[in-house]
Amino acid sequence: MNLSVGIVGLPNVGKSTLFNALLKRQVAFVANYPFATIEPNVGVVPVPDERLERLADIVAEENPSTSLRTSPPLRPATVSFLDIAGLVKGASTGEGLGNKFLSHIREVNAIAQVVRHFKDTNIIRSDSSIDPKSDYEIVNAELILADLQTLEKQQPPKKNATKEDIYRWEAVKKLKTELNQGKLAKDVDLTDDEKESSKDLQLLTSKPMFTVANVDENELNKDFGKDTIAVSAKVESELAELSEEEQKGYLKELGVVESGLEKVIKEGYKILDLISFLTAGEKEVRAWTIKKGTNAVDAAGTIHTDFIQHFIKAEVVSFADFVASKGWKGSREVGKTRFEGKDYIVKDGDVIEFKIGK
Repeated sequence: MNLSVGIVGLPNVGKSTLFNALLKRQVAFVANYPFATIEPNVGVVPVPDERLERLADIVAEENPSTSLRTSPPLRPATVSFLDIAGLVKGASTGEGLGNKFLSHIREVNAIAQVVRHFKDTNIIRSDSSIDPKSDYEIVNAELILADLQTLEKQQPPKKNATKEDIYRWEAVKKLKTELNQGKLAKDVDLTDDEKESSKDLQLLTSKPMFTVANVDENELNKDFGKDTIAVSAKVESELAELSEEEQKGYLKELGVVESGLEKVIKEGYKILDLISFLTAGEKEVRAWTIKKGTNAVDAAGTIHTDFIQHFIKAEVVSFADFVASKGWKGSREVGKTRFEGKDYIVKDGDVIEFKIGK
């Protein structure tokens, strides 16, 4: 799977500026007014992963006598960002343009809510609010209200209802009660059966969510608490215009070690429990994104669904051992590789070669 993140927030919090910077390109129209983003914009960016370049160099060094004259191409994992037009208070009931875009949030794995912490007297706002906490609560309230509309449409089970129907109705009742008290669906205590039977509701507030505090550059190292990362859309825009080496120098000047893109991706991986395993061959060196706890056969299925049916075994070596042993041959010679079966739980950074039958 690839990570997809929906970027939401009130108008003029710097949401679209951040989106443009993350993608290192300009979307068709960005303006300092509410509803400047009329259609949702989607962009795909590679996940920064320094391990891939090291693997590619080793593969090239390991095969000097083949036709491989240069390092194999790198295929990093990717993240899709969906820039969703600014919500306003009352969006769930059709105020502004917000209601039109709530459905787009259902398409993503996680929600990044951008909240304004930076100072800018030129910002034209849809209301007079300058309180980040208030802005955060408004967006959450609109998502909750949209979910309550979904829940109100649900009907109680009929006489011939299945166990799943009953579990689903119990979940609906609990969710309605808790959401009416301001709780997000993801924080409601449901049984495993209730969670499973109510998945089809696709509630917006059931999605993993984190906050992006859009700050001035002097606040990039400030701790804003759990599930909140500090990013400066202004700094990210400036980074987008620089070479990779210049970016590193600029970040060092600012006293930070990671760009906003890296922070956003890391947070997305963390809240979704995602990891990456690696493949290293002459044709390509690649990172594959999977859920933590994925077994070897399902990991193979991310490469090609046919691999699930024809899986034989997986040859596995840790990234550190692969590098230290200078490739597959060296790792095998010193006993660092091992063969694992279908039930092996893949770890982050495992370098794997799947053995697939016909």
